[in-house]
Amino acid sequence: MMDSYVLGSIICALLGLLALLNFLLAPKNNRCADNNITTAAGQCISSNRRGDGDVDVIIVGAGVAGSALAHTLGKDGRRVLVIERDLSEPDRIVGELLQPGGYLKLIELGLEDCVEKIDAQQVFGYALFKDGKHTRLSYPLDKFHSNVTGRSFHNGRFIQRMREKAASLPNVRLEQGTVTSLLEEKGIIKGVLYKTKDSKELSACAPLTIVCDGCFSNLRRSLCNPKVDVPSCFVGLVLENCELPCANHGHVILGDPSPVLFYPISSTEIRCLVDVPGQKVPSISNGEMENYLKTVVAPQVPSELHDAFIAAVDKGNIRTMPNRSMPAAPYPTPGALLMGDAFNMRHPLTGGGMTVALSDIVVLRNLLRPLRDLNDASSLCKYLESFYTLRKPVASTINTLAGALYKVFCASPDPARKEMRQACFDYLSLGGLFSEGPVSLLSGLNPRPLSLVLHFFAVAIYGVGRLLLPFPSPKRIWIGVRLISSASGIILPIIKAEGVRQMFFPATVPAYYRNPPAS
Repeated sequence: MMDSYVLGSIICALLGLLALLNFLLAPKNNRCADNNITTAAGQCISSNRRGDGDVDVIIVGAGVAGSALAHTLGKDGRRVLVIERDLSEPDRIVGELLQPGGYLKLIELGLEDCVEKIDAQQVFGYALFKDGKHTRLSYPLDKFHSNVTGRSFHNGRFIQRMREKAASLPNVRLEQGTVTSLLEEKGIIKGVLYKTKDSKELSACAPLTIVCDGCFSNLRRSLCNPKVDVPSCFVGLVLENCELPCANHGHVILGDPSPVLFYPISSTEIRCLVDVPGQKVPSISNGEMENYLKTVVAPQVPSELHDAFIAAVDKGNIRTMPNRSMPAAPYPTPGALLMGDAFNMRHPLTGGGMTVALSDIVVLRNLLRPLRDLNDASSLCKYLESFYTLRKPVASTINTLAGALYKVFCASPDPARKEMRQACFDYLSLGGLFSEGPVSLLSGLNPRPLSLVLHFFAVAIYGVGRLLLPFPSPKRIWIGVRLISSASGIILPIIKAEGVRQMFFPATVPAYYRNPPAS
C-alpha cells in the first residue's frame, strides 16, 4: 500500500515538473505577460482584465492623434486599449494652433467640444510683417458656419479634453505605461511589450497595433524608413498683459535670420515662437539666449509687443524645441500602422500638423468601418495600403507648403532669394485671389497640390515681372533667371520626397482601389 502511494507521488511530481519545463521552454512570442493567453488563432486575450474581454486595437500614445483615434474607433464599437507614457497634462510649446480645416475634421469626428472650456481663442487669419509694413490675410470662411474658424489654445489642455472624451467610452481604456517594443511573430505584429509606472513589465496583444507615439518615436524604425531633418529650433516664450496688433490673428514677422510667430493661447496669454536656424540654439544657462533675444530679435518685434516680449525674456521661462520634418515612408507591416508625428512631420511654421493627423484619422476610420473582423493581418495590411494614397492630397499639400514657405520666409544674402521673399510678401498683399488662394491652402480648407504649385510659381513669376519692369537690365534678367531656379530648387525636392504620383495622380495608384477583405 505504501509502495503504491510513493509511486503515485513520484508520478505526480514528474508530471508537474514536465508541465513546468514545457511552460519555461515555450517560445516567448507565444506567451503574454499579465496573465494574457495566446489562442490557437494567434489572438491574445487576458484572463484578469476585469471582464472587459479581448482588445481589437492597441494605440501607442495618447497625444492629439492617439486620443482622437481612440475616441473615433471606440465610437465605432472597437475595443481599444491606449498605452500612454504619461497621462498627466502635457506642457509643450507646439501643437497650439488648429487650422480651420483641422477644426472641420474635429467636427467630423465629433470632437469639436474638446476646444471648449479650455479658454481657446478663435483665429480668423494671419498678419504678415516685413520691414515695418504689414498685411492682413483672412481665412476664406464665407461659405462656412460662423463657428468654423481656427483655434489656438494650450496644447496640454486640448489633449486632456480629448483623453477625457476617449476614456468616457466604455470600450476604451487608457493605461499609463512605456511601450518598449512591438511583439512580432512570423512577420506579423501581435501587440506590444510595455512597462507600467511601477516598472512592471507587461504585454498586450490585439489584431491591430497603431503607433502614435509622437515625434520622438522609438518604435517607428521597424515600421518605416525615417529620414528626419531638423532645419531649425523654436524658442518659446509666453507674453502677458499685451494685445496683438491684429486681434485674433496669428502674426508672422519675416525677421532676420528667420521668422518669429505670435498667436494667442488664452484670453490673457500670447505665445511667441522664435525660429533659430540650425540644430544648435544659444545657451540659456550662460545668458547667451537672453542676449540673442534682446539684441537680435527684440528690435524686429512690433512696437505693440516689444515691452511684453522683453518682460517675458526677463521672466526667464524660456523653452526650446527642435523643428523636425520627415516625409512618410512606411513599410506596410501586417498587424501595425503608424500615425501622427511618428509617421509624418513637417515644419511647424504653418501650424498644419494637427490638421494632417485629424484628416488621417478620418481616412482610416472610413477604411475600417466596413470591417467587422481585423484578425486576417495579411489581408488587412494589403487593404490598408490604400490609406497611404488616400491621405496624400491633404497631407502632401500641407507638408509641401510648410517646407516651401519656411525656406522662402528665411532671410538670405542671395539676391534671388531676397527677391523671392519680397515677391511673396507683395503677392499676398495684393489681396483677393492672390491672398485667398494661398491662405485656403495654408488653412487646410483647399488641400489641392496642383493649386499649391500654381500659386508658388505665380509668386516666382510675379517676382521676375517686378525685376523686369519698367526696364530690364542684364543684371535684373540674371537675378530673374536665378529666382525661377531658386523657386524650383525649393519646391521640387519636397514634392519628390512626398511622391509625385501619389501627390498629383493618386487615382493611378493600384492601392487607391483596394476593396475591404471579405469577412
